[in-house]
Amino acid sequence: MSFAARLEAELEQFKQDGVYKRLNYLEAPQAARTKMQGRGEVVILSSNNYLGLCNAPEVVAGGKRALDQFGAGTGSVRFICGTFTIHRELEQALARFVGCESSLTYVSCWNANEGLVPTLLGEQDIVISDQLNHASIIDSVRLAKTITKCETAVYRHSDMADLEDKLKAAKPARLRLIFTDGVFSMEGDIAKLPDIVALARKYDAVVAMDDSHATGVLGPSGQGTAEHYGMLGQVDIITSTLGKALGGAAGGFTAGPAALADYLTQRSRPQLFSNALPPTVAGSALAAVQHLQRHPELVTRLHDHARYFRERLLALGFKPLPGETPIVPVILGETAQAIRMSEALLDEGVFVTGFGYPVVPQGHARIRCQLSAAHTREDLDFALGAFRRVGIKLGLI
Repeated sequence: MSFAARLEAELEQFKQDGVYKRLNYLEAPQAARTKMQGRGEVVILSSNNYLGLCNAPEVVAGGKRALDQFGAGTGSVRFICGTFTIHRELEQALARFVGCESSLTYVSCWNANEGLVPTLLGEQDIVISDQLNHASIIDSVRLAKTITKCETAVYRHSDMADLEDKLKAAKPARLRLIFTDGVFSMEGDIAKLPDIVALARKYDAVVAMDDSHATGVLGPSGQGTAEHYGMLGQVDIITSTLGKALGGAAGGFTAGPAALADYLTQRSRPQLFSNALPPTVAGSALAAVQHLQRHPELVTRLHDHARYFRERLLALGFKPLPGETPIVPVILGETAQAIRMSEALLDEGVFVTGFGYPVVPQGHARIRCQLSAAHTREDLDFALGAFRRVGIKLGLI
């Protein structure tokens, strides 16, 4: 069998198994409602556009200004061709926003994570990772283990006793790095940051936290997991994204002590060998941060929507995972069932994605609902009506 034929056969098997992922094409911006090719208007419950800033006029205008001033791109990597002042302005704003001394932007948070562990750790060091961390953290750890020969360990999800056991065993290491998500994207739960930081201090460890689903989302003003717990400035390293609540275009960053951004500039391979963010993205992300700081009520509205939607799903007979975030997963079990439900909901005018293996473990497939400050109560009630009809049709409620 030829290479192409083998791929085609496997793709056909995906379809037969009911796990094939189909791309849906949008003809308008990400918003509470948008236009989908061949479907007309749909309510979106599957976007990380938590604050509704993807098409906010101020955010779009910020990108346009940067495009006019700086052009389409850098043309090379920053240390070779120069760094635009919009990147420096954005990095200073991001550092202040997450409570750190400095930050460095990347083309994605995946790159930020990928550039962190292999750059900081060597053979004498260890990284200890939460079991349910994002794939970008997992791959960063794997990369570091391969390249730098550092030690690695995994602790059971949010199990502080297991984390402490791993820290005790890692006492001989030069650097002990604890790496955790702030908000776990598939579960919607929040890391036990106060306990993690306390253990880090007890065992002289460094804490790195990927706050991608918390930046702009948690805390009274959206400053993330640290603000949620009243711990701004107490996390050693924060990585996060510009591609979710902060306008949704692309990009990520790593924040920490003043020396960290400089060190990563010198040694982080994704930084050294990749072009900088397009100026349009830097400009729109900066405008998003400034807009959020002027409008913290967006965060309040987001959480009001999340509470309402979770409560109404429970009243209908669904069993969403409990939580305090705008990620509301409804566990269904098998991947085919999750995909079947997402397709049925799309037929009802609600765009929400079913997730199965390998994104989540076998047997834990789910519909992941994500709320936005841009939704209205009418949008949510429309979606809840679709959930009721589809739930009855599929025998789920």
